[in-house]
Amino acid sequence: MNTRLQTDVWIYRIFVVLGAIFVASGIATIVLRFIGLQLPEILYALEAIALGGLVRLSISPLNREL
Repeated sequence: MNTRLQTDVWIYRIFVVLGAIFVASGIATIVLRFIGLQLPEILYALEAIALGGLVRLSISPLNREL
């Protein structure tokens, strides 16, 4: 099997997981703000890390120079 195809499958899986984390933390942020509770800092960190990972994967997943 081609190595590129094997890595593509893992990249897609990682993309889905990071997307789910980003969406879940975004929904949690909206719900907590709507309820009026204070947002934990870890929620901001999770959202920022997931967004950064999604951007990095979207730019060029198989480019080793970045």
